[in-house]
Formats: sequence, structure tokens, C-alpha cells
Amino acid sequence: MKVHEKRSHSHAHGTVDEEKIMTRKQKADQLKSNEGKESPKKPKLEADNDQHNGKATTEVAKEFEEFCKSVREHLSVAQMREILEANGQDSSGSDASVVIKCLDMLFYGPLEKCQICNGDLEFDGNRYSCKGTYSEWSSCVYKTRSPARKQEPLKLPDSVLNSPVAELVKKYEDPKLRPHRYVGVTDKPFLGMMISLMGRLSRTHQYWKTKIEKHGGTVSNSVVGVTCLVASPAERERGGSSKLVEAMERGVRVVSEAWLLDSIEKQEAQPLEAYDIVTDLAVDGKGIPWDKQVPEEHAIESLSAELKLYGKRGVYKDTRLQEQGGQIFEEDGILYNCVFSLCDQGGAINEYCIMQLIKVPDSNLHLYYKKGRVGDDPNAEERLEEWKDVDGAVKEFVRLFEEVTGNEFEPWEREKKFQKKPLKFYPIDIDDGVDVRCGGLGLRQLGVAAAHCKLEPMVANFMKVICGQEIYKYALMEMDLDAPDLPMGMLSNVHLKRCEEVLQEFIEKVKSMKESGPKAEAVWSDFSQRWFTLMHSSRPFIFRDYQELADHAAASFECVRDIVVASHMIGHMGDDTLDDPLSDRYKKIGCSISPLDKDSEDYKMILNYVEKTYEPVKLADIEYGISVENIFNVETKEGPSFDEVKKLPNKRLLWCGTRSSNLLRHLHKGFLPASCSLPVPGYMFGKGIVCSDAAAEAARYGFTAVDRPEGFLVLAVFSQGEEIVELKNPPEDTKPLEEKKVCVKGLGRKKPDESEYIDWKDDIKVPCGSLIPSEHQDSPLEYNEYTVYDPRQVSMRFLVGVKFEEKDTVMDAQD
Repeated sequence: MKVHEKRSHSHAHGTVDEEKIMTRKQKADQLKSNEGKESPKKPKLEADNDQHNGKATTEVAKEFEEFCKSVREHLSVAQMREILEANGQDSSGSDASVVIKCLDMLFYGPLEKCQICNGDLEFDGNRYSCKGTYSEWSSCVYKTRSPARKQEPLKLPDSVLNSPVAELVKKYEDPKLRPHRYVGVTDKPFLGMMISLMGRLSRTHQYWKTKIEKHGGTVSNSVVGVTCLVASPAERERGGSSKLVEAMERGVRVVSEAWLLDSIEKQEAQPLEAYDIVTDLAVDGKGIPWDKQVPEEHAIESLSAELKLYGKRGVYKDTRLQEQGGQIFEEDGILYNCVFSLCDQGGAINEYCIMQLIKVPDSNLHLYYKKGRVGDDPNAEERLEEWKDVDGAVKEFVRLFEEVTGNEFEPWEREKKFQKKPLKFYPIDIDDGVDVRCGGLGLRQLGVAAAHCKLEPMVANFMKVICGQEIYKYALMEMDLDAPDLPMGMLSNVHLKRCEEVLQEFIEKVKSMKESGPKAEAVWSDFSQRWFTLMHSSRPFIFRDYQELADHAAASFECVRDIVVASHMIGHMGDDTLDDPLSDRYKKIGCSISPLDKDSEDYKMILNYVEKTYEPVKLADIEYGISVENIFNVETKEGPSFDEVKKLPNKRLLWCGTRSSNLLRHLHKGFLPASCSLPVPGYMFGKGIVCSDAAAEAARYGFTAVDRPEGFLVLAVFSQGEEIVELKNPPEDTKPLEEKKVCVKGLGRKKPDESEYIDWKDDIKVPCGSLIPSEHQDSPLEYNEYTVYDPRQVSMRFLVGVKFEEKDTVMDAQD
């Protein structure tokens, strides 16, 4: 497979450790190579002599095991629901969850509410998890191994008091006599669980019954009230028995034997959803949600996937109605095409939804609806209905919108008025245009387009790169924004603005946050779920620190913003009737790009600058040098011209790191300031434009991958202005710097040797000295960063095409 390029920015960043520049495949390979090198750590078991109410932990565990067995035999699920209700506990959920909650409460006492959101706690086999809602955007993700319990006697219904286990249950009525539950990693991972077995397994049912009971669980012949059903995938292939069907109808998870094996090996019950039998049945990754696949398999599917929805007027590919001339229905200025996202990690939900009204020539109106997880089409809810009545179809579309979102359709479409509702989808506002992953040229079309291009051949080849689909596919895949069902490269300005506001609001909130511990974690979790609902990801996670915010929120936002500009500029080239589509796009960019003569002094100066200030990019045990392939003169129409900037004081020629997918926007619009202020390299001095005097810094963000070695570095004329502030640590507040529009020089641990600087034209200094240690070895920055807050102080001057190669590559231009 091809390995994808690493995310990078229009502004250079500081230190990027080795792991940060690894591709997904390389990380996975490294993990595999490390397997077995370290002895597995044995879980620490609670010592037998640890006492709880005078009883050892192992004694309590055995007592609970026997208690569960007796109560299960004599109390029905209905009675257990009644007990939970009588004691103010949550009695909803599947039979299995009710049994677990009730047994836990009867033996250990009623649970207090969640300390974060006041929701109900529930034992999931490993710990107690909250099932409440933190905000309209997120479920609570609070978890604990030692929950608080109510110190009050149990309330027992008459049906329980008259049952054969009445005396046993009453034994634990008094809070003072209740045992303490130790929830840790133990040798009884199935404690409190009832498991059902079916079909031909790799070992006999008796073998597994012995194993399960040895590790704390019980085995039932029925699926009523069980935690899960263990079955062979062959049962699904044969159509399934009545037992399997009943389990599915009751919402009982059907898992493979691997769940038993792994839970016993790791001495902790593993998440059931990861062992779902549907996942095990999947062939070649088909039908497995991308977030459940190993990264390299996800990458293969992503890069080979065809975008199914390209924009506001795009008919979803799977309907096949576009082949019949189908178009999105439009009435009174409204296009009836909506896409939605919902990320709720507390509820393990990460789904998209698509709704379209499609008008087919000489036919009726069609209503299309689809809801599912990325990469899990076999399990998606999907329907295509034909409507003779246009008004009826529109009403049904509006009804579905309200059902999915909890909001009215027309206020959203006309005024973008929307209020997020708990566990409801949020609209992804897509623009009227074509996502570049669909509109850009495919690999087979690029050669033909370049061959017929009237531009200078080197410029034509450059245009071929930035007008192709590939660099944008790689960029979105690297950021996990690669869903083929949603056009994340064609978002509206309204949606992008919303994303930027949410990011900035959260950063301000977390910087001033006084909470700590679980309450602080809840704030981060709420933002994470909000962010990945707005910026739909195939692999959402919970942000934990500022570096993750920089890499996976700020950087992702900036890259998507730039790809949207590229999508608008490139449009739909596949069916372009122009003889020379690359020349046409070159004119649209509105800048002048011309090859630099390899014999010129400027070319030699830049080669020297690269050689002196470059250090190898390290990937695992391999170091990568670079060779300069070509250099372009660039004069942009947007932003300040070279003639304007050269009149300003304290000018330097500095490096800016960028990934290929950002280039078209830079050329068309000029550099934009960073989207936010974060106390990490690249963002630590606020919303500015950042450059460096080290090619090594820019190269880290232009580095693509081992088998995609081409990249670009940008050289810009950078005016530091009259006032320069030198800092090596992030200031508490960057706003004064932004308002005064001073230049900040971030002092790195390495710097170019000033004795080797040269004066270029128009009093522009080129800091092309060899990298040497600076006097600031405690700085978080490896190389110097220069930040300005006025875009008029930076003008792109050269575009350096480079090729990354294994170490010992000669640093010069190829003939």
C-alpha cells in the first residue's frame, strides 16, 4: 500500500518527536515488531489478607459468586426491575444489564449518582460507567472502580420478601454489613456475568463451562438475562438458529470465542463490541467499521474508496440515480440534500446520516435515506422510496429531518438556525461545488492533461500535482476525515466558522479552567465529542492535552479549510471540455509561477540555504535527507507583493512548512495566521504567521512518506518590523502581542551560525549558517520560530520542490 503524508501547516512548527512523523502503517509495523520484546506485566491482584468488613477480598468474591447464583435461580428479570425501581436505581436496559445492576445493588448497596452529571452508574464488567448526559453534545464518560454507595437500608418488594432467597437478600440490607466491592484486575474477569454458548466451538461446551466458572462467571442454556452469547461465525453463515435470533432480538451481544480467550489472558473482561460476530464474518475488511480496523487496512480502504457524495448538488452514488440523469430536487431556493454527523463516545456512537430528494427525468421523485458508521455499509440503515406526490415527499423529508435532529428543516436551510439536541444528529453544512477528491484529476487522467498543457513543462507538472485527487485523499486520510460518504473537502464557510469558534471557545475555557480530576476530564470529553460531530472523523477519540489539540483539531481545521479552497478552484475537471484544463486552473489561481534557472545565483543560494539548515528527518531507525528537484519563482496577487515587502524593515528570507494539499490555497489567497493560540510549538505565540530559519523545521511538515517522497518547502520574504520580542517560552496571554502586531522570535535550541549569514538583494538577510547549539537549551523549540500578526509582512517568494531520500543522499539539484 502507499503510505500517506504527514500533516503540516502553512506556518512552521517546533519540535516534532519521532512518533509524530510516523505514518499509521509504520506505527503499526513498529508495534508488531515490539511484540514479545517485553515480558507481559502480570496484573496486581488484591492480596488475600486485604480485609473488607473482616473478610478477605477473595472470600468476598466467592461469596458474591454464590449469592449471584442463588438469586438468579429464584428471582425473575421482572422482579429485579421492580427491586431497582424501589431503590431509586435505573431499571431500563436489556435483561442482561438489569440482572447485573440488581445483583450488584443487592449485595454491595445502591449506587450514588455520577459526581459529574448526576447520571446513573452501571457496571460494565471492568468498572462503573456513567450512562448520563453531560451536555446536548455529549454523553458523560465518567468511569470509576470505587463508586460511592448510599448508606441506607434496601427496600424490598413483597414478591422478593416472599421468595426462597428472602433471607439471603435481607442479609445485606444493613449498610454496615455490606461487603466492599474491589473492582480491579483479577483472575475472575467474568465475575457477575452469565454467559450462554451455542454451536460448534473450537473447544467443547463443557470445557468452556469449566473455564468460565473458574474465572467467576456462570453458564446458561438460555439467552434470557445473559451478558453475551458466544457462538461460531459459522452459525451466521448457516442463517442462524432460533437461539441466535432470540439473542439478537433481545439485544444480547453475540461474540466469538476470542472474547473468552482474550478476557482470560488479560484477566479483565474485554469490550464486547470489539468481538462482535459480524466483525469476525467480514471478508477482506468489508463491513468492518474503519475505526475497528487496524490503521493500515483502514488506509487501504480509504485510498481505494470513491467519494460517494461530492457536494450540495451531488446525488449519492449508491442510489445509482445519477446514471439516469437524477438531480437534487430544488424548490423555492432550497436544495433537499442534507448530511448529518453524531459522535457520542459515551454511547459508543459515531455515525453519519444522509437524506436526499432526487428528481429523475421522466420519472417520480425519489427519497433516499441512509444512516450508519463509516466503512460499515452492510449494517447501515438504508432505503430508497419513490414518491408520486411531490408535496408528500417534501413533508416526509421535513419529518425525517426533525426526527434525526430535533429541529425544524426550513429555519436551518434558510437561516442556519439550529439547536443541538442530546443524542441527535447535527447537520454538516456542505457547499455548492465539487469536493476535490471527486473533481480533481485521477492518476490516469493526469498524464494526459499534462501532455496537452501549454504551460512550461515544469509548471505543468507542478499543476498536475496540485490539481490531482491524490494529495487531498492522503491529507484527509491522515487526519481521519476521509469518510467516502461525506464531502469533508466541500464544507461551507458557515460550517468552517462554527468549527473555528468551537475550537477557540474551548481553548479559552480550558486555559482558565479551575476544575481538576474527573471534572476537568469531562470538559475535555465534551469538547472532543462536539468537535468530532462537527468535523466528522472515521476514528474519533478524546483529546487529552494541548499537543493533541494542535495536531488533530487546529491542524485538521486549517487543512480542511485549505482543501475547501482547492475544491472551489479545481471544480470538476473529469468532464472538463477545455482542451487544457491545467492552464485554465493556473489562470484561476492568479499568481505567477516560473522555474528558476539552475545556473542562477538565486538557485545556488537556495541550495546552500537548504544544505546548511537541513537535518535529517528521522523515522524509526532510518534518517531521510532531501534533494532539491526544482525551484520556482512565485509572485502572488493576493497578499503583499515582493516590491511592497522589500520596503519594510528587518527583512529575512525564511522557511515555511506546508503539505502539498495546502499549497493551492496559499498561492491563491496568501498565508493565513494560525487558527488559535496554544502553548505548543507552532501555536505558542498566538494567531500569527510562523516561519523558521531552518529548512529542517519546514521539511518536517513537508515530509510525505517513504514511498511518496516528493514534497514542497516555501521560502518567504519576512519583515520583522521595528519591534522584535524574543521569547523561548509561551506567554500566558498572546493577545497583547497580536494587538501590538510586534514580531516574536521564538528562541530554539539550535540556530544558524550568524557568521555565515549573507545579504541578499534589497537588504534581505538570508540566515543560511550551519546549525549550531544555541544558548537556550531549555527551550521547547528545537529551531527558531518567527511570528508576525500582519499578513502584509510576509510575501511568498520561492517554492522549492524536494525529494526525501534515505540518508547519504547528495544535497543538490538533479540533472
